[in-house]
Amino acid sequence: MGPQGGSPTRNSRAGCPRVRAVAVHHGPVSHETTPHEDLEPDSDLGEEPQRPLAAGRHRARGRVPGHAHAPASPGAEHSQGHSHGHSHSHGPIDLDASEAKRARIVLAALVIPLLVATLIGLVVLWPGSSSLVGSRPFTAKGTELETATITSLNAADCADDSGALEGISSGALLADAVCARIESGKGQGLTMPVHIPAESRHIADVGDELQVMYTPEAVASGTPYVYVDYTRQVPVAALAVVYLLLVVAVAGRKGALSVLGLLVATGVLVFFMIPALLDGSSPLAVTLVGSMAMMLAAVYVAHGVSVRTTTALLGTVAGVVLTVGLSMWGTEAASLTGATDETALTLASVVEGIDLQTLLTCGMVVAALGVLNDVTITQASAVWELHAANPSLSRTRLFTGGMSIGRDHIASTVYTLAFAYAGTALPLILSASLIDRPVTGTLLSGEIAEEIVRTLVSSIGLVLAIPATTAIAAALCRTTAVPEEH
Repeated sequence: MGPQGGSPTRNSRAGCPRVRAVAVHHGPVSHETTPHEDLEPDSDLGEEPQRPLAAGRHRARGRVPGHAHAPASPGAEHSQGHSHGHSHSHGPIDLDASEAKRARIVLAALVIPLLVATLIGLVVLWPGSSSLVGSRPFTAKGTELETATITSLNAADCADDSGALEGISSGALLADAVCARIESGKGQGLTMPVHIPAESRHIADVGDELQVMYTPEAVASGTPYVYVDYTRQVPVAALAVVYLLLVVAVAGRKGALSVLGLLVATGVLVFFMIPALLDGSSPLAVTLVGSMAMMLAAVYVAHGVSVRTTTALLGTVAGVVLTVGLSMWGTEAASLTGATDETALTLASVVEGIDLQTLLTCGMVVAALGVLNDVTITQASAVWELHAANPSLSRTRLFTGGMSIGRDHIASTVYTLAFAYAGTALPLILSASLIDRPVTGTLLSGEIAEEIVRTLVSSIGLVLAIPATTAIAAALCRTTAVPEEH
């Protein structure tokens, strides 16, 4: 190693990031690596001790312009700590022009067929006018859906307005009734008793807005107005506005584009997948085509079209394929029918020929899409940043270095799906725990076994997507020898 002092070394190869590499000197010069050395972007840093660094002799951490810190050596620990919120806000990777062109050609050759296949699938599977969406009326014949505002929690306070019902009413519905002012329909302006079921009655308060059903046949029970639901437009809209403002305020343009990507993906779910499934199309085909369309829209709208995002998209496709295979095997091997709750049974009775077991498989795939996209974007970014920081790294070392970050990501996300499903199924878990039954038998009962298999399948797909994405990104990088400084 040369003497201390002199000008900072720079990678002279065109297309490599311009990084100032400063060795941390602790007493005598040592050939041992220093895992926590920080580098600043090449800029006017003022006067400082300048120490040349022989290529490959010390480990350094380089900051590629526009990127978060990434270890410049695959063996380096992710010293700043990795969390699930790994930064996805990355600028363009500084690659050699010929390598960038090569990567674009290879990725285009892989992605364009996927795009064409997705478009063909959308055309072939697009639901026709015979779709069952909206085919069943919400209200029975002769009933009307109205709005009302609670004025009192005591039904006796509106006895004057409901007095005309005396003599023809048994009062059976008045025990759990509240007084509410009718805001629409034939009874607008009247304050009438509204029956609210006991499970919804305890949260009622004066001023709450209700959806009520005007049912003339219910007059004999004490009131023609029966509770349907609470109205929630204002609080839900307020939360949506706060969410949008915070995303844009914190993440700026990238956050706005992410929300736009979410809206586009939601549009695919609402206007294609749901109608197509109800139209009798193959659930597996609809899910594969819909998932590809959702990921193409969400990834490219949110992150832009680039080498990194396209690599992440391919990793997501690999994760989806793995998850589909695992879910098909898991539901079949565990003899899961999908017909374990009232909603599924009702759906089977209304939609002729629908396969609840395949529908369960499709739900597992859709549930894993968001987390899959998160980890693949992170992994693709990690590998390309490692390559940009040190183009001489072999594909094996790029894979190893990427996986050192991937393992941190696995550690922080391995419980994400488990907790999400546990929270969703909490009432089911509590109900099952009341039964005097062995724990194993409870866990393997149909309803809970579905959630366990769903969690395991999605988690396995998530874990396997990380090495798959890392391998794809490493395979696309072209190793270039960097001449040593003299």
